[in-house]
Parts: sequence; C-alpha cells; structure tokens
Amino acid sequence: MAYLENRFGINKSLFDDYILFGREKAWSLMRSTHHLAVGSQLKVAKVGLIAIRRVSSYLKPTTCFIQIFGHHATRARLKIDQDQLHKLISNEKIKVETDLDTGYIILDYQNFILGLGFYANGKISSQLPKKAVMGILRGL
Repeated sequence: MAYLENRFGINKSLFDDYILFGREKAWSLMRSTHHLAVGSQLKVAKVGLIAIRRVSSYLKPTTCFIQIFGHHATRARLKIDQDQLHKLISNEKIKVETDLDTGYIILDYQNFILGLGFYANGKISSQLPKKAVMGILRGL
C-alpha cells in the first residue's frame, strides 16, 4: 500500500480494514472480517478484488480498483476535458506538463474516475479497457 500512497497520495490508512493477498504478479484486496476464519478452511483459487498487477517494471492498479478508491488520490490524478478524453479514447496521446515520474496516472473526467493513463515523456496514453471506452462513448 506504500506504492499507492507514494504514487497517488492515497493514504494507506484507508486500507486498515482490508487484507492484501499476493500471488505471483497480482495482489487482491479483501475486507477483513471474522468470517475469514471459516473461509480459511476452504481451498480457494481466487479471493477479493484484484487491486494491483505487476506490468513490466511498474505496478498497475486495476481499473475497477482505481474507480473505487481513486477519488482519494491527491497526486498523479489528471482532470481531463472532453477534447482530451476524445483523443485518449481514439488511442491518441495527450500532451501534459507535470513533474511526475514516468508511470500510471489517474484519469478524472468531470469528477468521475475513468481509470488510468500511462505518463511518459510529457504525454499520456490511455490504459482504459475497451469495454470502458465503449461505455464512455455511449455516454458522450
């Protein structure tokens, strides 16, 4: 959770009531509850919400995770306008001036967390899933 605090400014105390499960290149998040004792007796293949994946040398929050928790972000969150949104969903990069390091950035359109973009060399490319893009297009 230190990554979320360092990159996005999402306070790690927000996750005090959650348990993070790690497997290979992904981490899942699940609310801590007394029912876990019962579930610990079961053979479980997957648990919770997939929160973060390792993609190359970066940690990438999932779209679902960032849509739920991204509104808590105080850094690496970019408010985009309709023109920028159209460019991103058309697979065009948008130019931005920021002091951020290369990596993922939260895309905020009219106070709605869309998902992530990837920032490198002064440009952001869309990391929005195709299903999300189609939903956005229907809403515009």
